Amino acid sequence: MAIGAQAFQTTPTNHAPAIVLALTPHLAGWCKTLMDGALGVAGVSAAALGYDKLFNVGVLYPGLETLGGGAILTGLVLAAIGANVIDKKFVNAAAFALAGAVLTFFGFMHGQAVGFAVTPTVAAAYAIVAAFLFALDRYPALAPKLTMSETATATTLAE
Repeated sequence: MAIGAQAFQTTPTNHAPAIVLALTPHLAGWCKTLMDGALGVAGVSAAALGYDKLFNVGVLYPGLETLGGGAILTGLVLAAIGANVIDKKFVNAAAFALAGAVLTFFGFMHGQAVGFAVTPTVAAAYAIVAAFLFALDRYPALAPKLTMSETATATTLAE
């Protein structure tokens, strides 16, 4: 709890969403572990039970499995993308999204094993996000405008 509290206390307050993004894959992995344990005690696995049965009761098991795979790297990449978007550093965010695409393609993120084309659709999604973020930097008219309070906050943080 001390580490979690420190994460919010030592970072700029506007980066709190990036911290939450960093924690999300870990929570997904933890939930999957708890479900696997409970199903194991019942003598069944999620695959044997059927993902459709789990889905019908509101459990998105494949999504938790994908999001929680490689949680440490996934959390770092998502937080870096989020913090750079918050700071309007779209090229940096695009670079992290592109790195996420490569890491995901080879299974270091969002995968249960390292390999080739482990989760290609998720890797493609990261590549699309990278292209979009790069476009935001190249075409500033697409980027959201700062309000007066956000401009004052950004100026204060820069000082």
